[in-house]
Amino acid sequence: MDDNRYALLIDSDNVSAKYISGILDEITKYGVATYKRIYGDWTSTQANKWKEELLVNSIVPIQQFSNTVGKNATDSALIIDAMDILYGGSVEGFCIVSSDSDFTRLASRLRESGMSVLGMGEEKTPMAFRNACTKFVNLENLLDPGEEVLTESIDKNAGTVLSQSLLESTIADIISENANKGKLTGLGEIGSRLSNKYPDFDVRNYGYSYLSKFLEELPEFELDKQDSTIMVGIRDNAFSMDAVVKFIKKSLKTQSKGMDLSELSNQVHREFPDFKLKDFGYSQFYKFIQNISGIEVSQKGTNHKMARLKSV
Repeated sequence: MDDNRYALLIDSDNVSAKYISGILDEITKYGVATYKRIYGDWTSTQANKWKEELLVNSIVPIQQFSNTVGKNATDSALIIDAMDILYGGSVEGFCIVSSDSDFTRLASRLRESGMSVLGMGEEKTPMAFRNACTKFVNLENLLDPGEEVLTESIDKNAGTVLSQSLLESTIADIISENANKGKLTGLGEIGSRLSNKYPDFDVRNYGYSYLSKFLEELPEFELDKQDSTIMVGIRDNAFSMDAVVKFIKKSLKTQSKGMDLSELSNQVHREFPDFKLKDFGYSQFYKFIQNISGIEVSQKGTNHKMARLKSV
């Protein structure tokens, strides 16, 4: 990985100079930056803060005048250079630093040519660009802990941090999938598959430095160190299938005309907060109920299903 050569291309119009140290440190995790170029109109006073960083960090400034109001000439210059570098065959990857979705197609095109594409941008970066990259990093995560982060307005189409519940579900699916094949799941595999599925996944978004620490705090999972490898599993439920079935039948016993499945589902989740259908091999609640002996499910209208105890 250390031998991979990257072209670091920075859009100065959409990235603050305060991130430069973090950017250069982050890219060393993936390889070496053989190209370091930054694009912008250096005659503009807005570029003054960047000018102070260029010489110190040996970044080559590419001048692009704003010839037409409303048109971003910087984007075009960066894209043209990226394609020239691609055809030159001197790198294995690109690092595109911008919060602009205009580079989405560029990232996709580079990946189509077998390039690794590392994207970096602020939290407002749209999901389209994030998902077009092989890996995406939020620039806010690269600031020193004590450094002030300015509050900025977020575009309505901006990307947001992945919900923890979505990550838990994905991790559980990975473990269950391996278990069905008779395999254990290692911490490294989880990290790799999460990054492949969600290019902008980063445990630093959730306040952690390591994936292992993040998983340790999730009550659904348990970690087991085997020699130098950390394995991840799903904790045993604090309740059994029998306990859930007993509760459901008790709830239906008081409803002679039956109970709407959505209400029954809510009652089950209130009684058993950690209840998850997939832990019992189901993806739909009504299928789960249908397979309980002594209970029947019927359709009521077009959008409702009812459950009731069968007559003895």
